[in-house]
Amino acid sequence: MLAARAAVEKAQLDLGFTRITSPIDGIAGLSKAQLGNLVGPGSANAELTTVSQVDPIKAYIPLSEQEYLKLARARQNGAERQEGPPLELILADGSSYPHPGRLFFADRQVDVKTDTIQVAVLFPNPGDLLRPGQYARVRAVVRHKEKALLVPQRAVGEMQGKQQVAVVNPDDTVTIRTVKPGETLDSLWVIDEGLNPGERVIVGGLQKVREGVKVTPKPYEESPRAAPAAAR
Repeated sequence: MLAARAAVEKAQLDLGFTRITSPIDGIAGLSKAQLGNLVGPGSANAELTTVSQVDPIKAYIPLSEQEYLKLARARQNGAERQEGPPLELILADGSSYPHPGRLFFADRQVDVKTDTIQVAVLFPNPGDLLRPGQYARVRAVVRHKEKALLVPQRAVGEMQGKQQVAVVNPDDTVTIRTVKPGETLDSLWVIDEGLNPGERVIVGGLQKVREGVKVTPKPYEESPRAAPAAAR
C-alpha cells in the first residue's frame, strides 16, 4: 500500500516537472525548446526562453552632472519626496508616449569620459507597447524661461573663444556681435545676452560675411529632419 502511494506521489511529482512557470510577469521571447524536447540542467535547451518585465519598463538615460546636482541639492534642501520633473518619452516614429515617466534610481558613479551619470526612468506600460531594446528619446521640462530668444545653432560662430552672430541691420548691412548663448533645444540655441527681439541674424554663409558689408537677405528655411533611427 505504501509502495503504491509512493509511486503515485512520484508520478505526480514527475508530471509537475513538465510544467514550467515564470517567476515574474512580463513578455516571453522566442522559445528555444519545442514540445516533446527533453530539457534539464546541462542540456542544450536548459534555457527555455527569456522573460522581460515590461510594466513598468525602465529607460536608461545619461544625465549630465549639472542636472544631477540640481536634483540632489533639491532633495538636500528638504524636498525628499521630489522625484524630479515629469519625463516624456518620444518614440522612434516621432510620437509622444501618453504616460509620463519618473526617475527611479541613479548609478553609483559619474562616467569620467562623458561627465554623465546613468539614470533609470520608469514608464507605465499597460498595453505592452514598449519593448526592451526600443529606440526612444526622453524629454523633460527642467525650467521655464519667459520670452527666450532662439536662433538656429548654425547662426552662432566662435571667434577666439567668444560666440558671435552676424546681425542684419535695417539697411541690410552686417554687424558682428558677441552674444552669450544658453541652452540648446533641438537645432536651436537660446541667446541670453547680446541679441534683441526682432533682429535678423545670418544663418548660411556665416564665414563669408564681414563687419559693415551689405547683403541681400533671404528667409531662412530649415532643412527637413532626418528620419528617426531604427529600433534597436
